[in-house]
Amino acid sequence: MSMTDLDIADLQAFATSVPVRNGVTLGIGRAVKRDCVIIKVVTRGGLVGWGESHHGRCPGAIAHLVNTTLRQLLLGMSAAEVNAVWDKVYLRQMSSHGMGTAAALAFSGIDQALWDIRGKAVGWPVYRLLGGARKPIPAYAGGISLGFQDPDILVDEVNALRGQGYRAIKLRFGDSAARDTARLLAVRKACGDELGIMVDANTAYTLADVRNVAAALRECRVIWLEEPFSPQDYRSYASASATLGTTPLAAGENHYTRYEFARLIEDKSVGVLQPDTSKAGGITETMRIAALGSAWRLPVCPHTCATGLNMASSIHVLASIDNGGYFEADVAKENLFRDRLTNRPDLLDENGCVQPSDEAGLGIAVDEAFLRAHPVIEGPAYV
Repeated sequence: MSMTDLDIADLQAFATSVPVRNGVTLGIGRAVKRDCVIIKVVTRGGLVGWGESHHGRCPGAIAHLVNTTLRQLLLGMSAAEVNAVWDKVYLRQMSSHGMGTAAALAFSGIDQALWDIRGKAVGWPVYRLLGGARKPIPAYAGGISLGFQDPDILVDEVNALRGQGYRAIKLRFGDSAARDTARLLAVRKACGDELGIMVDANTAYTLADVRNVAAALRECRVIWLEEPFSPQDYRSYASASATLGTTPLAAGENHYTRYEFARLIEDKSVGVLQPDTSKAGGITETMRIAALGSAWRLPVCPHTCATGLNMASSIHVLASIDNGGYFEADVAKENLFRDRLTNRPDLLDENGCVQPSDEAGLGIAVDEAFLRAHPVIEGPAYV
């Protein structure tokens, strides 16, 4: 294979949606559908790479950005030169004219696809290209799950997940401080101290809410409180960090590029970094963010998204960095993207861990017929 065989010959984004029948209620509302944007990159030599861009609650717009502007920018560039491709998109789209977030989402899936191609070109899994090793990575039960159920029902769901092998789970906060605390205490009492518990408020909290739950978080030895506030509310993060004491804050799934993470880190308010490889700038930028976090002794626990592509990207990254923490497994009862569109890279071993695939690239296959059969459903995903 010559180097010209790795030139990008085609690039396409597929926006797709599936309805959710019995959606979980979270701090951002009740889930009524799931969206995703799948990226396909084809090289001149016929290699195909796949990636996942976060939908940004508007999958058609993100796909359109890929299929028009980004496609024209990148055709003819080498899929092997991921830094050059990243820099071109950053300079032309992310850093000017108000396109920062949308371009970061759109490009993240392209970057994943380029790493998939690079791995396939040399016959190596992505983690090996990144300098990593195949090793067990602890997983927690997360995703769009474990919402605002009655405590007894929630305990039953948690116990079912423990029966599947999960040794840590993430509960949803953002209902009310009193009801959130009641659910947390019920799970801790029923499951004992051996279960790891994280909580995620999905930006629905106020500083008063944090003060009201702080004692329960410490009593229950919660591993982290995730995103109590909007990502730009740095002042509230600083105030909440002082209030929480030994319970760290986690954030990052709605921060983009290493430049936004630099502010998050330097403020010293957040103890766990959660970049999303389908949002923050792909695998390339997530590795840079992880290096920043390593210098500050901060663990990286990536936020994961809808399909096996982003899940696999996260696992390959976690296997390749020195400050990798938990993998977030999506344990939603309904997720056709996870179960039908792609194969699953997140199967647990007997110790509640996952490992990266040894197949070339990301190790994920995509059902293009499924994409064609599930066009975008317009409207909000949460109501």
